[in-house]
Amino acid sequence: MNKRESKAQWQRGLGWSYDLPHVSERPDLWCGVGTVKPSPNYYDDVYLELPRSTFLLRGTTALLIAPILLFCAGLVVWLYWILFVEGLLRDWLMNVFLILGPPAAIWSVLSYVKLDLVTPRDEPIRFNRLRRKIYIYEFRYDRIFIFSRKRWGVRPVAYNWDDVTAEVYRVYAPGHGGLIENVMLSVRNPETNEVIDRVFFTHTLDQGEAYWAIARLFMQQGPEALPTFVHPPRDWNDDDGLSHMHCLAPKVHWPLAIDLESRTAPSEGETL
Repeated sequence: MNKRESKAQWQRGLGWSYDLPHVSERPDLWCGVGTVKPSPNYYDDVYLELPRSTFLLRGTTALLIAPILLFCAGLVVWLYWILFVEGLLRDWLMNVFLILGPPAAIWSVLSYVKLDLVTPRDEPIRFNRLRRKIYIYEFRYDRIFIFSRKRWGVRPVAYNWDDVTAEVYRVYAPGHGGLIENVMLSVRNPETNEVIDRVFFTHTLDQGEAYWAIARLFMQQGPEALPTFVHPPRDWNDDDGLSHMHCLAPKVHWPLAIDLESRTAPSEGETL
């Protein structure tokens, strides 16, 4: 193993299992590609848009954690009453724990509730075959600075298609059905092989393999190579048929400049 390969292995995320086929490999079609659900949002001669959601069950986190927040708030009031009013606790270490512990617990839990409420209803990825780029509708967040506007919000990014790798991650979670298989997209600097970004792609391996095959088919051969999809495309900005929690989530609004670039071919003389 050479130095570059060793560095690439070291940069794998926790739970990495293996990589899906390279972007240049010709995909093998199987029946699962045409029946994938949800199907691509849109595709034409220029770009393909695949849906993506970091939440598997929208609203579940907020509904489950809300009672925990109420319980923690009540616990804080009770503990502070004991500490400051009745003065029953004399141990300074315990006093510090009671003062800092409950607010820290509430702060850590609150970030998950906010994520469930403000993450966009769809976080699509666009594959532009004429520019050979991918455009990711990426939602950034920070669990420490919960109310920071700079650290929270949609910041779409663009990367070269040839620098993208689809990675399979496996984690054993006994309380969540055993084996969990996610697919991530990593972007590497072609000169240093350094991972410059890694984003979530799909919650399941089957969907990840199907989406990755669709993306490679489109980028290599164009829209005519794609199968006939059984399920119709979904407009995620349309509230019809969505759950109440999805309707509360922000709609997808690409910034004008990157929206135009991701949907169009390069103009004559434009540098890619």
